[in-house]
Amino acid sequence: MIDFDPADGWSTWPAPAKLNLFLRITGRRANGYHELQTIFRLLDWGDTLRLRVRQDGAVHRHGDVLPGLEEEDDLVVRAARRLKMAANVVLGADIYVEKRTPTGGGMGGGSSDAATVLRALDHLWGCHLGEEALATLGLKLGADVPVFVRGRNAWAEGLGEILTPIDLPPAWYLIVAPGVHASTVALFQAAELTRNAAPATISDFVSDPFLQGQALGNAFEPVLRRREPAVDAVFNALRSVGVPRLTGSGSACFVEFADRESAEAALARLPHGFHAWVAAGASRSPLLDALESKAGNRQ
Repeated sequence: MIDFDPADGWSTWPAPAKLNLFLRITGRRANGYHELQTIFRLLDWGDTLRLRVRQDGAVHRHGDVLPGLEEEDDLVVRAARRLKMAANVVLGADIYVEKRTPTGGGMGGGSSDAATVLRALDHLWGCHLGEEALATLGLKLGADVPVFVRGRNAWAEGLGEILTPIDLPPAWYLIVAPGVHASTVALFQAAELTRNAAPATISDFVSDPFLQGQALGNAFEPVLRRREPAVDAVFNALRSVGVPRLTGSGSACFVEFADRESAEAALARLPHGFHAWVAAGASRSPLLDALESKAGNRQ
């Protein structure tokens, strides 16, 4: 068991999860990549990272790594090494990820972990590359990484990397993880996937985020529900407490509520046996708060 004592150089950093309030595929590029529209809603909940600067230049992840994944292929290790190269840093880092976000759930856990590594090590190593440069580095790691680097709720287009900050009303979410690892690659290849949805507009969504999120839907929902009975079972159970939606390419599902009390009451009504919890939507990433707090402490 690692003792993450600050006296030994360890610092603690949040890596918030996200929900996609809707997700549409509006076209397909000649190179096979898909054009998307979505809203990224950051949560005040997610993974926690522990970081410690090393003087020998090595980058190591401690704790559990996905089965069959070599350390050098781990996203947080790749993020740290990419930052080292970009900033010409001689320092290294120890990295420990306390996972809460379900793997393969469409909640951006791995992407958020990578973004936290980029932003936190940029601070700890004294790189000061700034948000724009870090978002560019993040995009090379994955299309979802930039939104976590920037730390703001956003309307997203392109591959998901063209971001327009958006203000969203306070909300609480009842989230259920069916325990299915949804393969994004396989779902994008599904013949029945709708790839030519009519584009939506930000103004349409802002007029009523709750209703528009429901109406615009998620292109992966019908595909995944047909392929995974566990996801379909969660949708059917959630219908008893609200309007369920899928996040990302799945498999996590959620229902939105205006307040915590309503979300927790709905959680109590779910059948036993579901991996379910309640989380608050964030007005901005708690990672930005952590960065500002630690920067202030240095002054």
